[in-house]
Amino acid sequence: MTSSTTEYYGFGLAERPILSGRRLANNGQHAARWMPQADKAFAEPFKGVTTDGNVVPGLFPIRSTRLTTKPMVEAARAFIATLDDAQRETVRFGIDAIEWQKWFNISPYVFRHGLMLEDMASAQRDAALALVRACTSETGFESIRNCMRLNHTIGEITGNAEEYGEWVYFLSLFGEPSETEPWGWQLDGHHVNLHCFVLGDQVVFTPAFLGSEPVVATTGVYAGVTVMQEEQDIGLRLMQNLDAKQQAAATVATEFHGAFAGAFRDNFELRYEGLKASDLDSGAQQMLIDVVDTYVGRMAPGHAEAKLAEVCDHLPNTYFAWMGEHGDDSVFYYRVHSPVILIEFDHQGGVAFDNKTPSRNHIHAIVRTPNGNDYGKDLLRQHYEQQSH
Repeated sequence: MTSSTTEYYGFGLAERPILSGRRLANNGQHAARWMPQADKAFAEPFKGVTTDGNVVPGLFPIRSTRLTTKPMVEAARAFIATLDDAQRETVRFGIDAIEWQKWFNISPYVFRHGLMLEDMASAQRDAALALVRACTSETGFESIRNCMRLNHTIGEITGNAEEYGEWVYFLSLFGEPSETEPWGWQLDGHHVNLHCFVLGDQVVFTPAFLGSEPVVATTGVYAGVTVMQEEQDIGLRLMQNLDAKQQAAATVATEFHGAFAGAFRDNFELRYEGLKASDLDSGAQQMLIDVVDTYVGRMAPGHAEAKLAEVCDHLPNTYFAWMGEHGDDSVFYYRVHSPVILIEFDHQGGVAFDNKTPSRNHIHAIVRTPNGNDYGKDLLRQHYEQQSH
């Protein structure tokens, strides 16, 4: 068991069994807890997040964005060129493989696939990171890397290097990198679960889960690194900017228990709740757009703006929901939900630390594309319908 009387961030360490983030090893009991839920989810035909079980059609047409995906394709091909035959066999999957959906933000190994960054030679790992960088903005890439760095920090703090580490992340490729045919990649591990689907010049970058415990490194090799502060602060600024009547409309609960649309919830039904954007003045609407931009801005330049424009097209039917308090030091959950985007942010209780109630020391945030286009599945469906395969 790992435990300590030393306090970090005002908390002690939780008593937890030593588990592995790299292999199934001694994780059988932990896996048994999650696998029935996972197996049930994977057996369901994919529908996507909906409000009532019915997919709204026609939201994601195949179209030209007049943007380039060539740097993404070239980076993927360059990464593949660094691999030997056995590694290529391990890292590559069909474009419609179920492995797209087999991601898990929790640290102990339950199921993983692809190549672990830690097992790559340095040049291969550099090429893998170059692929991620080609598909993200500068700030987006830095956020991803900082979540990975803080996964090393929690390993330093707990002394549990078997479960945590900067490179305990598994990269998978789907399809054949191409400027015309569908392909994509997934990066999966503790608090970093990213999915990038590419079809021609269109990009879908969801599900995208980022999180961290802690969110600030005060010790170790990455002392000074912070994550998730803008996501936290910009949502709170919006809530505090609303008048009392609007805050009451936005608040759907005083307590919260984490995001709804996490792992194994690809078909989750989540109704619209909270304050409708059409009931906001132009200034508050812009603040809501700024919240969305904080998340979609992780995408590569141009593609981020295209996604934001898509969200703005549906702004009148976008809802902002809040759970918890909204003081300067409060812990809370918030959600932005429309036909084309779902963003969830929440403060979590401790896992590595012994705090049972949520704190600002543990943050999760997830972005999804509702109505069937997570993993680019609606685009892929249309591609199959339009092309001869």
